[in-house]
Amino acid sequence: MKKVMVVEDSPVDSEHLSKILRGAGCTVSVASSGDAALDMLQNNRPDLVLMDINMPGTDGFATARKMGRHASMKDIPVVFVTSKDQKADRVFAQMLGAKAYITKPYQDADILALI
Repeated sequence: MKKVMVVEDSPVDSEHLSKILRGAGCTVSVASSGDAALDMLQNNRPDLVLMDINMPGTDGFATARKMGRHASMKDIPVVFVTSKDQKADRVFAQMLGAKAYITKPYQDADILALI
């Protein structure tokens, strides 16, 4: 069973992603901000992080950058799930080491293909 962390400030989007993942047999933890995710990652190492980019406070890009600076977090795969659909955002996500980039709206199959 895979452990997946969803980092999403929208309760609707967070619940939708969680439902898809739980339906696939994953254990899901949820953080509503980048800062909350970083705190949770100190004690909870998931197999995968699905993260929005646009969030108040520490956004997804900054969170991924901070994860890359911590030895205990830098190897956790990050997939951005976001409404940002500009080429520059995709390139920056790759530079940060993102394993994939999914734009909203997405299909359940897009998420399931990651796990």
